[in-house]
Amino acid sequence: MRTNWIRGRAAGLVVCLLATACLFLLLAAPGRGVRNQEVVSPGNVPHTNHAAEYAAVAPKTILELQQFRQTSSSRIKSDKGAEGTATLVNLNPTVNAWYLLKVAWQGGSESFYHLENSEPHSRTLTLDSNYPSGIQILEGKTRYQCNLFGNGSLEQARYSQLIYAPLCDNRLFLRNPAKGHRTNLEAAAEAFRDRVWGGEKVITVFHHVLGDSHRETLEMHNEGRGSTAAANGDTVPLPAMIDAKYADRLLTPSGLGIALEASENAGVRPGAWYSARDNPGIYVSLIAPELVDKTILEHHKSTVNTLDNVEASALCYLVAFDLDRFDVAYALGTDHPAVGWSEHIQPGVMNAKLPGPDGIGTISPLVSTGLISPEYAQRTAATFVGGFKRYHGAFKYGELASNNYGSHYGFLESGVVFSKLQPGLATIFVLNDGSLQMTTWEQQDDQLLANIKYARQNGVALVEFDERSQSTVPGQLVNKWGPGNWSGSEDMSLHTIRSGIALQWNGRKRFLIYAVFSDATPSAMARVFQAYRFRYGMPLDMNALEHTYLATYRRVGSQLVVDHLITGMSQVEKSDSGGPVPRFLADPDNRDFFYVMRRNQ
Repeated sequence: MRTNWIRGRAAGLVVCLLATACLFLLLAAPGRGVRNQEVVSPGNVPHTNHAAEYAAVAPKTILELQQFRQTSSSRIKSDKGAEGTATLVNLNPTVNAWYLLKVAWQGGSESFYHLENSEPHSRTLTLDSNYPSGIQILEGKTRYQCNLFGNGSLEQARYSQLIYAPLCDNRLFLRNPAKGHRTNLEAAAEAFRDRVWGGEKVITVFHHVLGDSHRETLEMHNEGRGSTAAANGDTVPLPAMIDAKYADRLLTPSGLGIALEASENAGVRPGAWYSARDNPGIYVSLIAPELVDKTILEHHKSTVNTLDNVEASALCYLVAFDLDRFDVAYALGTDHPAVGWSEHIQPGVMNAKLPGPDGIGTISPLVSTGLISPEYAQRTAATFVGGFKRYHGAFKYGELASNNYGSHYGFLESGVVFSKLQPGLATIFVLNDGSLQMTTWEQQDDQLLANIKYARQNGVALVEFDERSQSTVPGQLVNKWGPGNWSGSEDMSLHTIRSGIALQWNGRKRFLIYAVFSDATPSAMARVFQAYRFRYGMPLDMNALEHTYLATYRRVGSQLVVDHLITGMSQVEKSDSGGPVPRFLADPDNRDFFYVMRRNQ
């Protein structure tokens, strides 16, 4: 039974209390898994000095954190005769997506511009002393000249009020800063955490209050006429292994917001996959942990806690994406995850000489927009929220807490390292050829860095694939609250809404799966991931619908239809006179996110 009224009242109470406390303060006061079998070339070898800057335990700039960067400079001249120097930095030539342009006029200003190459596989930027008015763009044997310095087009783009300002006949975009949207709950919680001493402990208490507020319980009945037809065959995801006594039962998906292909929607079989309406290659499944095959629930009890009745009966939603049809990308939000120190680490772990664990305290002059580029927006079929904010994105307990300054979660966008990938952490990454992999990162994996276009770490593995038994097994830290950094209550008993991501193989077919558990601990997540035979699985974010958000997009004529995984997620969207303004797709957001794009067939 859904608990919308209770949920709304509880969430409203939290916002009200947090906002009131913040207002009072302001008035009184004077922030190892699956890999492709083929060997991947290490790509560009970093310049010796660049590698040393990358490895140095010293304060540095975001530029010095890019060990593969290539830099060129040239004299420039404006139409009015002013002279200066332009410096163009390809931040990762293998990926070839982002450039940083520095323009310094003699006796005048010095400015930085973050440029995005909309066709990185076929287009390269270069400076040429024979063309002092701008840059040259190489596409195969064709060379285009783009007047950036002579006519003031750079400054026009900067002040255009466009987050992605087109340049050079739309061959490039200038990335401009944006203000990322945040919900009232997020804004109140952040203000409380940043401004109130001990505010984080109070927020944890509120999470106790809200812990079960998103819980959806099973509504089952016998299978009968009008049930939705499940997708079958070796071209769809593997179904979950469930207890045989539930084989003829149906679940009623009252909270499901994604329309299914079949015209009737009286119920769905637990663990089966159903095609999303008008969205080929996207599949939906529902289950509850108590329906999982008993042989799964009875094994690996040393690493998985016994499920209680609350989480065992709580509904779980899963969405699968056929990786033959889709590309997956990752983007930073306007504010999160940050690059400074996490306040979650143990005292004494921080190096006070560094502004952050990687030597940087800001990403400036690079720009994170919290928005999908116009070049990719038309192809985007789905978006979902990324991982923990930096505040919780490091370890306070266990072995990982004492390694690498607390093992802050790493992340890369468009081949640019914002936070180094740390050994021992669950990692999803996309190589420059578009292939997606998930693994527990090891030091030797750093040889892949030049070829990694996107990456995000978040905690430790929920499940891994055991080659010896050829089966999915729980991660070693699933029932270790502190060493696994699972968040929630320190007595390890807090249930809450949680999301996770996983990779599944069905023969040669590969699927990326996003899952939202309406009320669960990591143990329930691991059991469900085992049932679906995922090759690797890791947690993402938790505690609220806005933190576990997923939306899919489909077109009906000229209209864009937004389908949210859970209907309540629609409340996160802003709206204008034309209707909802989709998060990440049309409205910049403060949180990091993944987006799934249809491949050009």
